[in-house]
Amino acid sequence: MEPSYSTGLVWFRRDLRATDHAALYHALTECRQVHCAFVFDTEILDALPRKDRRVEFIRESLVELDERLRTLSGHATGGLIVLHAVASDAIPALARELGVQAVYTNHDDEPQALARDSQVRTRLAAAGLAFHTSKDHTLFERSEVLTQTGKPYSVFTPYKNAWLRKIDAFYLKSYPVERYAARLAARPKAHTLAVPTLKALGFEPAGLNQQALPTGASGAQRLFDDFCQRIARYGEARDFPAVKGPSYLSVHLRFGTISPRLLARTAHALMLQGNAGAATWLGELIWRDFYHQILAHHPHVVEHSFKPAYDAIRWESGPAAQELFAAWCEGRTGYPLVDAAMAQINQTGYMHNRLRMVVASFLVKDLGIDWRWGEQYFATHLNDFDLAANNGGWQWASSSGCDAQPYFRIFNPVSQSEKFDARGQFIRKYLPQLAGLPDAALHAPWKAAPMELQAAGVVLGENYPHPIVAHDEARERTLQRYAVVKTAAD
Repeated sequence: MEPSYSTGLVWFRRDLRATDHAALYHALTECRQVHCAFVFDTEILDALPRKDRRVEFIRESLVELDERLRTLSGHATGGLIVLHAVASDAIPALARELGVQAVYTNHDDEPQALARDSQVRTRLAAAGLAFHTSKDHTLFERSEVLTQTGKPYSVFTPYKNAWLRKIDAFYLKSYPVERYAARLAARPKAHTLAVPTLKALGFEPAGLNQQALPTGASGAQRLFDDFCQRIARYGEARDFPAVKGPSYLSVHLRFGTISPRLLARTAHALMLQGNAGAATWLGELIWRDFYHQILAHHPHVVEHSFKPAYDAIRWESGPAAQELFAAWCEGRTGYPLVDAAMAQINQTGYMHNRLRMVVASFLVKDLGIDWRWGEQYFATHLNDFDLAANNGGWQWASSSGCDAQPYFRIFNPVSQSEKFDARGQFIRKYLPQLAGLPDAALHAPWKAAPMELQAAGVVLGENYPHPIVAHDEARERTLQRYAVVKTAAD
């Protein structure tokens, strides 16, 4: 196939790998030579705290991507052009500077990203340059999976069934980037500097644990190889936070250091062989696609409930609500599983998926706090923050989203603790002040016998708080709070 352009530019964003990469493949097959760039977008970075694990993760992953592109190109001066600027200005300017005829990138359906891409498209068009975008972040996106009447799904199970009917070898195959890698260009002299340091970007090290969270495509592959050894047990193991059950690949999916096609292809093949754990995990990848198509079709969910009736709920407000929220954020609720989960996110930037549901339910349905407060806290603290999935998860927990749990389903934080951390291994890890309590007393310390508390060195109200709310009473208040929704539905 004869290339359409002499020179192209690939703009990397949430796809930090050089293998099975849609935009890179299309650029390499359509251009005689291809430059590659990443922009540390100041419009995003300026809103972040100066210590942010995600910036550190991206920076380390870019170092590996730069090396990989240089190796593929065969040029000693090949690799990635890395800029620190406003992306919507920098990409058109770089395209003109390099003399390219087309810019290639992969889709990002977050509203802010769509607005940015629209600006870039307009500026490139004004210079007579093409802007080509591809699907890469999900298996199916936007309007690829629709109901028989041509509408987007709003309930997961029928979406999943349609997704499974449609998936085949075509959608699962890799893009053979390596076959055309000789077309990767050397970096121009003006851009020979390496990936900038954190300090140059205005950030400080955030204590990213490379042991627990290895960066780059090689780190993603190591995690995936490890998970494949235990994927058969995923269905049983995934709900227990003290057990090595999850894949731990969510950050790598978020930043595209591993291909979703590789993951789905592997899981799908194992599912067809009767591997129940792989089937369950594939379902989680389908949930991810589901939430991305919800965001694409219903961008109002960023600020509002998917179900408009739920915007009529009156959440707690004022100083008392702020105090309750602070106690939740800081892990001072008096409910050990909730507090241990918040300690986990605050210390590591990760939270086990079962615990995300537990703490979200507690914030919304025990404390009566607006789900958007919790959503924003997760957005700030989670290494794997992804707007579509985070928003979908919080709306699910608050019953305001598509296919959410019923509003009257309210997790009991004590029974969740007894069921999913029965021996208290997770709680003891993150709340060492409770470590001496016997298992039976660990889940609700306020019910422990005085002798048990004394023997364990636990003084309620001093080294561990009393519960900030009584769950049974909170449940009744929640049912009353949500009555406005029931009335609207009637």
